[in-house]
Amino acid sequence: MKTYIYPQNLKAASRLWLWSIKDFLIICIGLILSVVILTQIWSFIPFGITAMFAFLSIRMEETTIMDYIFCAFKFFVTSQQLYYWR
Repeated sequence: MKTYIYPQNLKAASRLWLWSIKDFLIICIGLILSVVILTQIWSFIPFGITAMFAFLSIRMEETTIMDYIFCAFKFFVTSQQLYYWR
């Protein structure tokens, strides 16, 4: 009998290095478009946007940096911060 090792008994989301497959695909397409734009317009802005997305979508322990920033923004800016002492 063969034993296959896969995390969480085939229930874990697939990942490629530090990103989910969807994020990695977006990064690859962004890099390809960045190269095309660089050769036509000589602008490095798409590379910066792609690098920023790649950094913000790094996934560690099922949480991305972007998720952490959204939760922190929600906690500090949009949620109610009142505490009642009894």
